[in-house]
Order: sequence, then C-alpha cells, then structure tokens
Amino acid sequence: VQLVESGGGLVQRGGSLRLSCVASGFSFSSYALTWYRRPPGKEREPVATISMTGGTTNYADSVKGRFTISRDNARKTVYLQMNALKPEDTAVYYCGWNGYWGQGTQVTVSS
Repeated sequence: VQLVESGGGLVQRGGSLRLSCVASGFSFSSYALTWYRRPPGKEREPVATISMTGGTTNYADSVKGRFTISRDNARKTVYLQMNALKPEDTAVYYCGWNGYWGQGTQVTVSS
C-alpha cells in the first residue's frame, strides 16, 4: 500500500490550497477514505471522509463550509480543496486508509 500526498505549501490567511493523495496497492474504489491533519504539538485528527462512491462526505466542525473532499476513482486519487484558510489550519495533512499513512504534506497558513 502506498499513499502519496502533495499540494501543501505556505499561504496567507484567506487563501486556498488543493491537496491530492494518490493511492496504490489496494482496491481504491471499494473503500471510504479520510484526510487527517496533525497540528504542531497536537494529535492527528480527522478532517474529512468520503464514501467509496463519493456520494457521502463528512467533515470536522472546524472545517465545514471551507473544505471539500472529493475523489477520482479512475485516477485513484482523493482531493481536499481548502478555502478560506486560517492560521489554525496549519498542520501536516495526511490521507489514511486501514492504518496506512502517507508521508504527509505541510500546510502553513500565515496571519
């Protein structure tokens, strides 16, 4: 199993980023997937989950209305569109599946 995240960076408050996670090694279209984040000095927390077809999504209260999770099963890729970013969104963002994690991508939001 391999999960490779990309798309992080440094952005100002109110800016946007789009994260991508390309998966391999399992039947991607058969599973829900989740984006997580680990803020500095804190535990990893779930951010958004998407069902295997993409028809159902769930979000942490802190990101509702600002983040959108989506997936492309043909490309084995899950995305996280992040808008109206806040400094408290600063974290390493990971996609996760069944106990597997990617290397993460750093998102830093300056004030």
